[in-house]
Amino acid sequence: MELSSSRRRFLAAGLSLPAVASATQTRSAEPQAPAKGPASAPKFTYRTLGKTGLKVTSVGFGCMITSDGSVVERAADLGITYFDTARGYQSGNNERMVGAALKNKRNQITLSSKTHAGSREEALRDLDTSLKELGTDHLDIWYLHAKSNPGEVTAELIDAQQTAKKAGKIRFAGVSTHGGQTELIPFLAKHPSIDVILTAYNFTMGTELERAIEEAAKAGKGVVAMKVMAGGFRRLRQGDPNYNRLKQDGALLSALKWVMRNPNVGTTIPSMTDMDQLEENLKAMAQPWGAADEKLLTAHLERITPLYCRMCGQCSGTCPKGLPVADVLRYLTYAEGYGQFALGREHFSQLAPRHAAVKCNECPVCSVQCPNGVHVAERLIRAQELFA
Repeated sequence: MELSSSRRRFLAAGLSLPAVASATQTRSAEPQAPAKGPASAPKFTYRTLGKTGLKVTSVGFGCMITSDGSVVERAADLGITYFDTARGYQSGNNERMVGAALKNKRNQITLSSKTHAGSREEALRDLDTSLKELGTDHLDIWYLHAKSNPGEVTAELIDAQQTAKKAGKIRFAGVSTHGGQTELIPFLAKHPSIDVILTAYNFTMGTELERAIEEAAKAGKGVVAMKVMAGGFRRLRQGDPNYNRLKQDGALLSALKWVMRNPNVGTTIPSMTDMDQLEENLKAMAQPWGAADEKLLTAHLERITPLYCRMCGQCSGTCPKGLPVADVLRYLTYAEGYGQFALGREHFSQLAPRHAAVKCNECPVCSVQCPNGVHVAERLIRAQELFA
């Protein structure tokens, strides 16, 4: 598939940004010598999360799919200072693992968690459970999780965060978003009670999101980027039907570097499940974004276009059977891109019964047309076959 000229310009725009990033927000420093250091210590760069004053490594650690605590512990020993989890990850087990791995580093790191609760009381109960499982008396950042529009950031949830702040249980309040960012982020940028915004952001997304992130940074909000690998596809193995098409050594490192080239992003939380991924991601702080990365990502974008949902929200409400298309495609990405079948199936099983019963192969023509080129009908059928 041919990339549009605007998409090419969007990718190419990153070439002018590394100098700005290094001149404004990024500062290099050598970490303290780790107990078990590699042959050559990694280089670390640091940025400050808006007006919070929290100085964090520009590569953080997204713990959602990590099950090996030794990887988390190793990351902290090497010098990564930002770690992100959530109450709902791995049915609560993720927080317990993260807390155990970081118990000796709690005062040296920034720790965040999230609640998916819809009410004040439920959110505060989640927070107390999170603190217990993580083995800490406070969170540095507590996010209202997976919001898609301003209406979901309710007054009672904001009140829960402010109550927690006054009690000393959290230091800063945040909101996370997978989709609807171009509407939600400007709202959050102006919200006086929100300190940090955690947003999906990667090289497949458009310039409107870039502008929203810039607006938030100018307003003093800390910006944390997730989904930085654009679906991952890092764990593909030979024999996978997508292996030959998607396997590109270096493409995912380039994807991480693309996000980091933006000076308005405070830190990133790529997933890391083993030591090899940890070492690969650390390279992003030592290697500037350049023309070779642009070339890799241009080719990679063409390959993932039929598969990867950008979560732009433009398909919302377009399925006549009411299927939440972007959500189902995200669950499929968990399985195929992240190698986390159980996680994808867990989310799929939580669909409303009327949505879980939909069989897309029974529709003669799919009315959902993706403006970004995702083969929606094929992907939905794949998800239904895989998870149902």
